[in-house]
Amino acid sequence: MTLQSKQWILSNTTGFDNLNIQVASIPPLGEYDVLVKMKAISVNHRDAVLAVGAYPLPVVKGIVAGSDGAGEVIEVGSRVVEFKKGDRVATTFYQDHTSGPLNPRAVTTSLGAFKDGSFREFAVIPQSGLAHTPKSLNWREASTLGTAALTAWNALYGDRKLIAGDTVLVQGTGAVSLFALQFAKAAGATVIATTSLDEKFALLKGLGADHIINYKKNQNWGQTAKDISVNGEGVDILLDIGGGNTLLQSFSSIKLGGVITVIGNLDGLNPIEWPSVLQALMHMCSIRAIAVGNRAQFYDMVKAIDANGIKPILDKHVFKFESMAEAYQYLWDQKHCGKIVIDIE
Repeated sequence: MTLQSKQWILSNTTGFDNLNIQVASIPPLGEYDVLVKMKAISVNHRDAVLAVGAYPLPVVKGIVAGSDGAGEVIEVGSRVVEFKKGDRVATTFYQDHTSGPLNPRAVTTSLGAFKDGSFREFAVIPQSGLAHTPKSLNWREASTLGTAALTAWNALYGDRKLIAGDTVLVQGTGAVSLFALQFAKAAGATVIATTSLDEKFALLKGLGADHIINYKKNQNWGQTAKDISVNGEGVDILLDIGGGNTLLQSFSSIKLGGVITVIGNLDGLNPIEWPSVLQALMHMCSIRAIAVGNRAQFYDMVKAIDANGIKPILDKHVFKFESMAEAYQYLWDQKHCGKIVIDIE
């Protein structure tokens, strides 16, 4: 009897009502494929952006949505050597980005945009698109690592590698920033965090933030961050999630020789509102843009999570698999605090 799987299809990109649940037959395994029974999945900002048609890259319509999830290996293809039945695995954002810089081929293997994603009960995935989960995390926690956590890890270790004693600046309380805060503190860094809400101070302080700035109350928060850094020299590594005017403040806070990693564009894509690239020359710093990370970095991150007992921050509201559109709306309305998780069973 052919195994059936419920899955969420994004049929179009005009809104969350384009999410449709379907039942599909699971295809036969190829030689290098792995059959995974998904246990938990998590929703990212990217998923919602894809659904409303605001994603800046091409999208294949009618494929399974989602990029992040964790599950148990049920069966493996004849040439699979990395996994066996019963293994606990997580999906990787790119299905073919083993190591090194991002390349055009890898871009076309991203889950939920070019390849069938993780929002399904059973998934046939190539072994190159999976990784063993941290031993210290449960299914829900492990389901959150593929996008936000790996992006944070890449920002800290993908170029100039974070070392103990560095000063790191994270912006806001989104998933990438919270993961970066946890990773940086585990490495012995000083962390400056920004937020627009005083009520988020307790969360950031609880995760180890050394200094917190309300950027709504302090319009020149970039200079403030530089002033409170070691010897007032500026921050060594900065994760910029806004672009635009936010990036201008990021330049004000960065140290000579520091690295700004741009991972978002919440301030919009209007080029007139973005600082000139000459700002990097004026501040003698490096600026890089990233889109998640590779599989080798994922395994480095897994080691750090297990070694340091790092636990992802999860939102208190856990959704059921049948409530996918509600989970998207919950994220879009910014009602969450931490990663939004959906139980498969």
